[in-house]
Amino acid sequence: MALEIAWYDFVCFGIVGVAFAGALWVLGMNEGASKRDFETTYESLLLSRPDHEVVVNVLPRGHVSTSQLWMSCWRRLHPLCLLCTRFLSFLILLLFLLWDVLVYDASIFIYYTEWTFTLAIIYFALGTIVSAYGCWQLFSKPFIHNGARAEFPRRDVQETTSTDLITYQGQEAKGSIKLESLYVAEELQQRAGFWGYLMQTTYQTCAGAVILTDIVFWCVIVPFLSISHLRLNPLMGCMHSLNAVFLLLETALNNLPFPWFRISYFVLWSCGYVIFLWIIHACGLKLWPYPFLELNNKWAPIWYLCLAVIHIPCYGLYSLLVRAKNTILPRLFPRAFLRPY
Repeated sequence: MALEIAWYDFVCFGIVGVAFAGALWVLGMNEGASKRDFETTYESLLLSRPDHEVVVNVLPRGHVSTSQLWMSCWRRLHPLCLLCTRFLSFLILLLFLLWDVLVYDASIFIYYTEWTFTLAIIYFALGTIVSAYGCWQLFSKPFIHNGARAEFPRRDVQETTSTDLITYQGQEAKGSIKLESLYVAEELQQRAGFWGYLMQTTYQTCAGAVILTDIVFWCVIVPFLSISHLRLNPLMGCMHSLNAVFLLLETALNNLPFPWFRISYFVLWSCGYVIFLWIIHACGLKLWPYPFLELNNKWAPIWYLCLAVIHIPCYGLYSLLVRAKNTILPRLFPRAFLRPY
């Protein structure tokens, strides 16, 4: 079936196209710069640097180190606790998704909520694997390196790294002590690699998408829309709340950064979903869940513009939560909370 295109449909295409291109440009300016400034052969989480190689670099913005992926922000919380939390979150969310599919069949994946819920499951699966790898590394390496890496405050490492380098070069008698400090700093600053950045970007995409879906559902759909096939039930309530609960718990425990420029991944995720809906609409399938986003609708450009703008406060809200965590908790618990980079 041929799809008729009106002039205002090109406005919709333009809004999505500009958002897509802008997100790629922001990533190229920030993520690409991080990769160029921190090049290394040992990019994979499964391949570590030999002990005789010590390289301490200035951390680029948005840098993700290996230890940040599986260590908690709480000094005395063992990484096994974070591993168990991620695994239980993955398992519970997966069971609810399977329950949802059994009740409504696979066509439920036409909804943005299901995409976001699935992305959260993928994140916790990646987090479980990475945490398991980190715990294996923790138990397989000598105690002195593990203890130093677990207890060494990151800010202290940054402040003392340059001093250690100068002292080590000028005073060979103290070389063994300073060399150990360099190894600790290098461990903390080791680039996470592809899987680490995939986990980080999935985390930040989930953060914005979860806020968007849950706020729209509870603040717009439930109070103001009386649609027969959207009657609130326990399953629907859990699908629009458990993802946020587990993600907030993860944020309270993890040690991942949350730079603003990675809102671009959130934008790309939503653009991909919109393109998927366009394909469904062009095929003439009767699965369209959002009539106000259909093509050949003169009000569609306004809706697309509003959806593009709403990404900023949704992502910003979660960014404020992370910033509050990294600002308030170190003051309340100075000896228990590890300060961020």
